[in-house]
Amino acid sequence: MALPGDSTVASRRPKPAPRAGDGEAGAPVTRQVTHQVRTEEDLLAVRHAVRAATVEVGFGIVDQTRVVTAASELARNAYVHGGGGSLTIEQVRGPAGRGLRLVVKDDGPGIADLDTALTDGFTTGAGLGHGLGGARRLMDEFTVHTGAGQGTVVVATRWTVR
Repeated sequence: MALPGDSTVASRRPKPAPRAGDGEAGAPVTRQVTHQVRTEEDLLAVRHAVRAATVEVGFGIVDQTRVVTAASELARNAYVHGGGGSLTIEQVRGPAGRGLRLVVKDDGPGIADLDTALTDGFTTGAGLGHGLGGARRLMDEFTVHTGAGQGTVVVATRWTVR
C-alpha cells in the first residue's frame, strides 16, 4: 500500500522490484555480492567489482561500460544524497540469457519528486543532471522505490541478450 509521498517508477517491466537475493520468475540469482557505499573509496571499489562482474557474465565492452556507468551513478547518488548505503551485484540467468542486476539501497530522506528527479537536466547539486535518468536509459529494466523518510531502493538489470 502506497503512503502519501511514496513513489515507484518502473521502466520496461512494470512489476514489483525484487529484493536482493530474489530472482525474478525464471531468472534465478547465480551469484550475489554486496558492497557498502560509505566512502569515496567504496565508490571506486564498486566500479571495479561491477566491471569484473560484467566480464564474468559475458558482456561486450560497450555493455560493460553501460553497466559500470549506471552503477557508478547510482552508488554516488546513494552516497551523496542518501548518506551512504549498499550496492548488491546479482548475476542472474533468464530464459534468454544471463544478466546483471544491481540493487542500490540507502536510508536517506527519499526522493521527494521522482518524476522530476528522472528528468534530464534536473540536479540538486553541481552535476549535469544525467544521473538517475541516465542510469535508467543504460539498463534494460529499472525500478525505483522511494518514500519520504524511507530511503530509496533502485533495482536495475541489464541482459546479455535483448
